[in-house]
Amino acid sequence: MALNPQPFLIAEIGINHNGDIELARQMITASADAGFDAVKFQKRTVDLVYTAEYLAGERDSPWGTTQREQKEGLEFGREEYDEIDNLCRSLGLQWTASCWDMESLEFLKAYNPPFHKIASPMLGHMPLVRAAAADGRKTYISTGMSTLDEIDVVVKIFRDAGCPFELMHCNSTYPMLVEDANLLCIPALRERYDCAVGYSGHETSLVTVCLAAVTLGASSIERHITLDRTMYGSDQAASIETKSLRSFTTAIRAIPAALGSGEKKIEGAEMETREKLRQDVTE
Repeated sequence: MALNPQPFLIAEIGINHNGDIELARQMITASADAGFDAVKFQKRTVDLVYTAEYLAGERDSPWGTTQREQKEGLEFGREEYDEIDNLCRSLGLQWTASCWDMESLEFLKAYNPPFHKIASPMLGHMPLVRAAAADGRKTYISTGMSTLDEIDVVVKIFRDAGCPFELMHCNSTYPMLVEDANLLCIPALRERYDCAVGYSGHETSLVTVCLAAVTLGASSIERHITLDRTMYGSDQAASIETKSLRSFTTAIRAIPAALGSGEKKIEGAEMETREKLRQDVTE
């Protein structure tokens, strides 16, 4: 029996770059050095995602005193994504972005990303879901905040479109308490939908929950990353600092080999120990 496959590892930079391309470059490089397979960002067209009333509301941030200034301060445009694309290509690192509106999806498609990612809040955005499925690219679908009936609808859309997909179990709290992980949803979702199921986490612990997820068969792991958890931003506290990324990937990559094949047999070093220590007494 073959060993369990390695999970696909996605470093979720999201908006933890705080609108600074140099911070993004540092996180991209650290992710590549640590052995992640891909990095992911978030893309929004501010005036499409939020109402004018909301954007006019008060919010203190490094960019000003309104919601608009804060939201626009966090967004990258064409120049920054060109740089992200060039850097990731040079490092052999895949990249994509979870899009929160149709215009952002079209923006992203211009870079020919290897896969799409639908964030949990977007599972109810049916035009966006249908557009991602119609594009035909493999899509990772986070299931936080969603009922099984709602997931049923999204899965049917992707299956009807013939678009490959992978569900990701997720609890959409930031940060998530370990006792709220409910990781047994991974095999439950896999059985219900007969598809690969990964895990997207927002916990403060470095690796405990993700190790358990891989043990339960998670085919992908997505974790928010940051340079410093104390930086400005709502996702920072639920992220892994770049200085710990190598420890994270080393632990995750060890799990498939540790799980083995499930076949009970004696070989290698254990056989040598048996020959030295085994006592067979028949009477």
